[in-house]
Amino acid sequence: MGISLPVAALAGCTAVLLLQPVTAAAVTDPAPQRRTSAGGGSVTSLPLTAGRAPAPRPTEPFELLGVGWDGPARSLAGGSVRVRTRDAVTHVWSGWHELEADGEDGPDTAAGGATAPLWTGPSDGVAVRVTPGPAGLPAGLRLELVDPGRGATPASGRTLPAEPPDGHRAPRPAIVTRAGWGADESLRDPEVEYTGPVRAVFVHHTATATEYACADAPRVIRAIYQYHVQGNGWRDIGYNFLVDRCGTVYEGRAGGAELPVHGAHTLGFNTDSAGVAALGTFVTDAPPPPVPDGLARLAAWKLGLAGQDAAGRTQLVSSSDGSLFPKGTTATFDAVSGHRDAFSTECPGATLYPLLPAVRTQAALLQGGARWPVPGW
Repeated sequence: MGISLPVAALAGCTAVLLLQPVTAAAVTDPAPQRRTSAGGGSVTSLPLTAGRAPAPRPTEPFELLGVGWDGPARSLAGGSVRVRTRDAVTHVWSGWHELEADGEDGPDTAAGGATAPLWTGPSDGVAVRVTPGPAGLPAGLRLELVDPGRGATPASGRTLPAEPPDGHRAPRPAIVTRAGWGADESLRDPEVEYTGPVRAVFVHHTATATEYACADAPRVIRAIYQYHVQGNGWRDIGYNFLVDRCGTVYEGRAGGAELPVHGAHTLGFNTDSAGVAALGTFVTDAPPPPVPDGLARLAAWKLGLAGQDAAGRTQLVSSSDGSLFPKGTTATFDAVSGHRDAFSTECPGATLYPLLPAVRTQAALLQGGARWPVPGW
């Protein structure tokens, strides 16, 4: 049985009503929790509690949202979460968007699950419809509303410049640092985990808006960072790298772009791998050409640091149940693989996934000393 989160709009703020099943006993209306960050950003958690629909109430403005829960990451598998939002400028409601709710992103030891986030832009109204899967509704179901703010003030260099190749290694692409996109370093866990040499790169899409100005990409990344840390309780942003629609590469999880930082991107296969996310949703929208360009340049360099042929294959051991491979299973992957190669998911999207063979080929050519752009791309 589907359940709805109806919403009434108030001028200048967000009006939210809690989950209201068709038949349910009334419960106390829990108060929202708001967590702030440097630069004026915030994450507001609104518990989605079965019961009566209380009067509309204001919350903080938001530009990105997601739904989280306690318990196993795949508690909503087989169910669905759909949302619609009201534009803060035009006051026009969007259509319904379905959030990816399988819980396949994240650390292997995550204490809870969450949908993929949705970038909405400045918004002042939201509605949610949750259809539970076979396991029913998980405990702790909550709506997370993210305001990325203006970002922290950069403390050092904003970009790692492009670097020429070193022997067999491909050149390092220019990479926008965490300081460059305004990460508030006080939010994340100060300890950094490292893994073994990166032998596979898993390609994702962020399932956020596709049509955005590239100048707004840092704002989107800050919102994803805040959602992962303050909403989901992860130690840092899950992806090791991100690539925007203009092909710009961004440093994701802290610890050193050149080092094998343990990410939280592909449940069960975060060890000896790196996750790179293309900013956008590439299910029906085709990625602009700079997107696979950026993926190829990043993969060639990152895999080359470990001497891994970008056109080759490698083996990884599953560290978690829930993926296509039970815990302890040795799985073989292309060195550049899609998220769906490890998990039953549409990620990185029906239009981006078919481009991965070309990404592998071009990355391997870069590792062999070819100049960019590679002929025939």
